[in-house]
Amino acid sequence: MEINDLPHVIAAFNSLSVVLLGAGYHFIRQGRWRHHRACMIAALAVSAAFLVVYLIYKANSGFAKFGGEGLVRPVYFSILILHILGAIAIVPLVPLTVLRAFKGRLAHHRSIARWTWPLWVYVGVSGVVVYVMAVHIYPHA
Repeated sequence: MEINDLPHVIAAFNSLSVVLLGAGYHFIRQGRWRHHRACMIAALAVSAAFLVVYLIYKANSGFAKFGGEGLVRPVYFSILILHILGAIAIVPLVPLTVLRAFKGRLAHHRSIARWTWPLWVYVGVSGVVVYVMAVHIYPHA
């Protein structure tokens, strides 16, 4: 595997984390908390793997250039900026949410998870959207 392959791995990790987050949500709504916990721990592990690969990629390649022109540029950069802001916000939210669950402080866990979960899903989905736009639809020439 080469450094140029890592964006695909990063997008796959993002996609998998969104699937796991969705499954975790589904299970908790059904009251199946063991399945919920397993999905959320898996989402956390996949997100940690994503972060390691992302940092390795960025340290070795820098930031990708967007090749789109015209109206698509402000659309892309709006999505990218909101994605980055969301990613920054979930860095403290995810560990705090997980910590509250592991400590058995479920009321506190639920209160913050109502914010953490949709933001985490948004960051995962928007990361894949940014990847598809920058790498597949509008690559820099």
